[in-house]
Amino acid sequence: MILKGLQKTTLLDYPEKLACTVFTGGCNFRCPFCHNASLVLRPSDVDEISEESFFSYVKKRKGLLDGVCITGGEPLLNHDIEDFITRLKVLGFLVKLDTNGAFPDRLEALLDKGLVDYVAMDIKNSRSKYAMTAGLDGKLDVSVIERSIKLITNKAPDYEFRTTVVRELHTKEDIEDIAKWLSGARRYYLQKYVDSGDILLEGYSAYSDGKMHELIAVSRKHIPHAILRGV
Repeated sequence: MILKGLQKTTLLDYPEKLACTVFTGGCNFRCPFCHNASLVLRPSDVDEISEESFFSYVKKRKGLLDGVCITGGEPLLNHDIEDFITRLKVLGFLVKLDTNGAFPDRLEALLDKGLVDYVAMDIKNSRSKYAMTAGLDGKLDVSVIERSIKLITNKAPDYEFRTTVVRELHTKEDIEDIAKWLSGARRYYLQKYVDSGDILLEGYSAYSDGKMHELIAVSRKHIPHAILRGV
């Protein structure tokens, strides 16, 4: 695995767990509002962390950390992710995987082997605007995304879906379409867009807190326990 960053302790990334978060480089999406642009566009410019140093750290935290969050970039681009996660499971850690849902075969293999305890999948937008929002207009088969959604809801021990809401990309109608699409999901979060300073493209902004509350109310018509983040 090519590791590009480590947050040594987090109470936010893995719900109700104390975890660390490890970052992978590279992504097959080009979401213009991405807040990890360096990891997506210029992973070679980001210092690499060796697997040896990473595992040395987590071994010292056995009994202190509950789990490890694997994020990116897109972690499932790494063909050796199964071996990496297996090593974590042998050490007794829970594993949370963040994914864009573009690799359902790899995701299914991990789920079938019981290697992932929690999956967080980003839902970029409604079906009709999905490819555009992912920065792949005309180059994305949304059925791949639909398959990942079904895999997660049917096979993941625990999971969440989440949408980062951007004023220039998401309408109330889009949010309602997403909520209908995910109807029955265990967890769905609407996240307020934040400019991290490392954005893929400039010119995007957040809705007001008041508007975010309107959008979550629309979501709750179809997913009663939908939750706001960042508001």
